[in-house]
Amino acid sequence: MAAQDPAALAVIALYWLAYFLIHSLLASLAIKRWAARRWPRRMPLYRLAYNGTALLLLVPAPVLLYLFRGSPIWQWTGGWWWLAQGLAAAALLLFFHSARFYDTAEFTGLRQWRDGERRVEDQERFRISPYHRFVRHPWYALGLVLVWTREMDGAMLISACAITLYFLIGLRLEERKLICYHGARYRSYREKVPALVPRPWRYLTEAEAEKIGAAPPDGVRPPGCGNGRRGAP
Repeated sequence: MAAQDPAALAVIALYWLAYFLIHSLLASLAIKRWAARRWPRRMPLYRLAYNGTALLLLVPAPVLLYLFRGSPIWQWTGGWWWLAQGLAAAALLLFFHSARFYDTAEFTGLRQWRDGERRVEDQERFRISPYHRFVRHPWYALGLVLVWTREMDGAMLISACAITLYFLIGLRLEERKLICYHGARYRSYREKVPALVPRPWRYLTEAEAEKIGAAPPDGVRPPGCGNGRRGAP
């Protein structure tokens, strides 16, 4: 089946739709609170299971892209090829370097498992890294660089568009949770820093980042944040 076949493109699109729906639902506070009420003793394993599920569900992606590959829609050639590969390599290096500013034990779920943590909210403290001074979601931004520097056939183009759309929707959902967690601090930060594309006139100095990070949360929780008790399932 060629990648330009509408049936093949539909399979790719449906796969990404199913993946993103499952990924978003499992990450939502509503589902985590439901799981905490139903299986409280298993909550320390939730984040580990969530990440494991996300990785497992990604396995079909390269298989589908291989099976449904087709004639290129565009290819990088000459100097453009070197530019595209250079941007992709830089994005990978920045991704691994930026990981040092994250609480990787919290992110992977190892800390929750080790400490027997049953609370559903993320416990990582609010901190503005050097990367977050320029964009609110550096990993999403670097991911988009990696995706859009690839050569495109029909299957890859559908995938790139789906991933981009998911990042745009996902960052909004993520920011709703961050406002629930951090209140005025995150709202102030969001007003000053762009989401994905760095802009020379919109960034935080080190002093500004420290000031926002040190500010206490205001405790004002918008609709959908739950009962207002941090850590309550």
